[in-house]
Amino acid sequence: MSALFPVHIALQMPAHSGVGHLLTYAAGSPLPPGTLVRVPLGRREMLGVVWDSPGDAQALPEGTQLRAVASVLEGITPLPDAWRRLVAFAARYYQRSIGEIAMAALPPQLRELSSEQLARRLKPAKVPKTAAAAQAVAAPLPLVALSAEQQQVVEQIAAGKAGERPFLLYGSTGSGKTEVYLRCVQTALDADPTAQALVMVPEINLTPQLEARFIERFAPQYGAGAVVSMHSGMTGPQRLKSWLAAHTGAARIVLGTRMAVFASLPGLKVIVVDEEHDASYKQQEGARYSARDLAIWRARAQGAQIILGSATPSFESWHASRPPSEDDPQGGRYLRLHMPSRIGAAALPKVRLVDMTQQPKRAVFSPPLMAAITERVQRGEQSLVLLNRRGFAPVLYCADCEWKSDCPHCSAHQVFHKGDRTLRCHHCGFTQRVPVACPSCGNPDILPLGKGTEQLEEELARLLRNVQRPDHEPARVARIDADTTKAKGALEEQLAQMHAGDIDVLVGTQMVAKGHDFRRITLVAAVQPDNALFSNDYRASERLFCLLMQAAGRAGRDADYLLANGSRAEMWIQTRDPQHAVFTALRSHDYPAFAAQQLQERADAGMPPFAYQALVRADARTQEDAQAFLRAASQAARDAQLPGLDDVFLFPPIPMTIQRVANVERAQMLLESLDRTALQRFLHAWQPLLHQLRAQPEHRPLVRWLVDVDPLAI
Repeated sequence: MSALFPVHIALQMPAHSGVGHLLTYAAGSPLPPGTLVRVPLGRREMLGVVWDSPGDAQALPEGTQLRAVASVLEGITPLPDAWRRLVAFAARYYQRSIGEIAMAALPPQLRELSSEQLARRLKPAKVPKTAAAAQAVAAPLPLVALSAEQQQVVEQIAAGKAGERPFLLYGSTGSGKTEVYLRCVQTALDADPTAQALVMVPEINLTPQLEARFIERFAPQYGAGAVVSMHSGMTGPQRLKSWLAAHTGAARIVLGTRMAVFASLPGLKVIVVDEEHDASYKQQEGARYSARDLAIWRARAQGAQIILGSATPSFESWHASRPPSEDDPQGGRYLRLHMPSRIGAAALPKVRLVDMTQQPKRAVFSPPLMAAITERVQRGEQSLVLLNRRGFAPVLYCADCEWKSDCPHCSAHQVFHKGDRTLRCHHCGFTQRVPVACPSCGNPDILPLGKGTEQLEEELARLLRNVQRPDHEPARVARIDADTTKAKGALEEQLAQMHAGDIDVLVGTQMVAKGHDFRRITLVAAVQPDNALFSNDYRASERLFCLLMQAAGRAGRDADYLLANGSRAEMWIQTRDPQHAVFTALRSHDYPAFAAQQLQERADAGMPPFAYQALVRADARTQEDAQAFLRAASQAARDAQLPGLDDVFLFPPIPMTIQRVANVERAQMLLESLDRTALQRFLHAWQPLLHQLRAQPEHRPLVRWLVDVDPLAI
């Protein structure tokens, strides 16, 4: 009988399943950690990662019967130790299973391909001789001259010790942060022929333009395959190809969204997190990890440099980069670098506040704003109108019986989409036709309440119908949001039209408010930002300020154009509360003053970044069942006197803001502590109790429970 070698395998197992982190199988020969294998689980065969070995078979309990590893994925070298340490840390910190994190980090096609199919994918593609010759003779493009501020920042980063201290690059919109990223990546790649770089962006729509710049800069020197992308919008074969290129070292630069933080990069030397403040870096489904925070941990663990860039840094990063003072001699653990000036001496846009209480009632656009937009169209300039709400109207309403277009499956309204005459729930996806009359009382006069991007597009087209461009063509209004960009290539086509000047006024949500380099926009307007000021989330003011300041940064990015045409960039804000602190700080583009005021409020209230939080959420068929589970969990923790309990405050369970989604009731309980270590120790000890409670008969109606560490929305 041949010898068997027990191995621990990480499989796709959610933390709340209670199965455990690793399962033990028998291999016919020793398998190094990081090896990809297929193993049987029940009647299925699953992809797994060899995590470690418990020793020989004699070390197992007597009578243990192990199932055999089905196959090994030949041709793929084992995943490096640094990658496994990253996954293990993420699982430990975010209270998930190792296999859940590991499998989510691998391309889905690895789970589907046979060994023969994978071998074909691993064969290097044949490069035509003409293309190979063209690559060989291509010369790098000449570098653009750096400004004095850019040069100083590049030198400071070059002088820093890799893995020692994160850099926070605080640069105003249009200050040239991307060129700094390019120079730092170039330095790392030139210094080491095996070096790799990871460049992260918060959203998919920002990837193509950044990818174009990196390919333009690095493809002549390192080849077209040196730059690859990783994001959820790619097909399965595309993701697998990019992952394999990164894992083998063929790809020198990986560009991607939050999932790219788990890319297997054995030669990682530099990480860039662009727009580091963006909430999109926090995963909101499954394992709720922060890609930005994991990138910081990974840089330190792998001895790589990390650069966090933003014109409006998160308060956590801003506080962590505070300079030393008399009261705080140590200062923060990050090093703050500042680039306050725009490239080409372009001025930041002037902020104009319109008090809507002094404007005509029911006016979507105030007369002064419409006059400014009309003037831009007639001069051949572009305008951007921002409203972070898609659809035509948030709700339909009957004035006779007060019926509203509520979703039958969620505690939310169905949004009216006029284009296809549908009511859609943006939470569960339920869609139905718009009724011809009120379903409750039969009144045929049901009205839209509120405004969405679809309504703004229609209203602007009406108001500008007689306005002509300099070429005597009528004004062109377009809209970019999640509804208009569903088709493949639709977003790229619309952005190309915007860059080409074919669109005069662009209406959009936050997806067009950041990262894009539109050269002819001279006016940005925020139509209805006040709703964000009355949120029950303490981060609402921070999010609104960042969004508006990022949106303002789309205006006036081409200094030469402004000078040649005598134009001036402007940001218009229509509000009913022009004296609010957010707008006061925005008028002077004074992020440091706004951050100082908000951080002082948070320090006084004991909120992050001066405290640490976690949410425990329960989903059940009734709100009573969900809250009962959370109350029982809280009491079980107190009865067991769990480690760290004295330093952790458990708030009572409450319904979530939108408490019912897809007929599932949701409740949450907040945990808070001034000591991160105590909170982690408590959560780790609490997990077994949560599994035990879930198995009790009185909690069988529970659908699921989950833990969200460092939540961004409460």
